[in-house]
Amino acid sequence: MLHYALVFLVIALIAALFGFGGIAASAASIAQILFGVFLILAIASFLLGVLRR
Repeated sequence: MLHYALVFLVIALIAALFGFGGIAASAASIAQILFGVFLILAIASFLLGVLRR
């Protein structure tokens, strides 16, 4: 999940560099959503791991 967030972030940066504003904004928002999902799943996994012990 984090890998895909980083891929979309790189796509957004490259698109912004070449002046494709719409594509850069879309890729950046997708990267933000994927990173948020990654954080939620990582925290849930950590908490479940702690609670199992």
